[in-house]
Amino acid sequence: MKVIELIKIIEDLIPKELALKDDKVGYLQQNSNINIEKIKVVMDLYPKDDLNSNENELFITHHHPLFIPKTPTYVIHSNWDVISGGANDALAKILDLKVLDNFDKKNGIGRICSCQLNFKEFLKLVSEKLSLPNINVVNPLDDDVVPDKIAIVSGFGLSNMEYVKLVKKKNVSLFLSGDLIHKVAILGGDLDICLIDANHHKSEIPGLIELYNLISTIGLDTELIIQNIPWKTINFENKDIFNRMG
Repeated sequence: MKVIELIKIIEDLIPKELALKDDKVGYLQQNSNINIEKIKVVMDLYPKDDLNSNENELFITHHHPLFIPKTPTYVIHSNWDVISGGANDALAKILDLKVLDNFDKKNGIGRICSCQLNFKEFLKLVSEKLSLPNINVVNPLDDDVVPDKIAIVSGFGLSNMEYVKLVKKKNVSLFLSGDLIHKVAILGGDLDICLIDANHHKSEIPGLIELYNLISTIGLDTELIIQNIPWKTINFENKDIFNRMG
């Protein structure tokens, strides 16, 4: 299938117009007459992946690459976050949350949800479903408290102070997202809001899987590539670490 034909199908499924202002989405190359035989769906495009591919493959990546790829590449980012059935709805689904409304009504980012589990049960579910052995939490609720409403934003929400203020304004007691930073943790404590850092990468994996499922309906050979978090955690309680470092 020619790239130009493929782009039309993709943009019918996930319109570029849904993307936030200044978000760089869409096809990154000039040549749209390349014949595509395979699609690879990834969170991030790395130079090594680009070098090991060919011009008959199309990368669909959630995050905009930090370099200019040689392989045909199409970015689907905030338009996938806001669309019905996209990244935020996929996150709600895997965490057994019922979506009640959009979180940021101005742009459609995030969801307000209801939950049937108490805090201890919900935290355990987050750990299991998102493969998080450790979770940073600000203002943890009592174990047996069932949150009345939960705000979720896949990816970056806990780096945004305005979103924590919006959680307070909406009278929501628990906010789950990723990218927790120090000043937002302080603000969450000051506003008496429970913040759960579900990790930027991990909180977007459910959405990436749904994106793959949707792109697979186009009919081309489609591969989902689940990458690791782009850093390693060194456990200094492990004596083998010291032996290797010595």
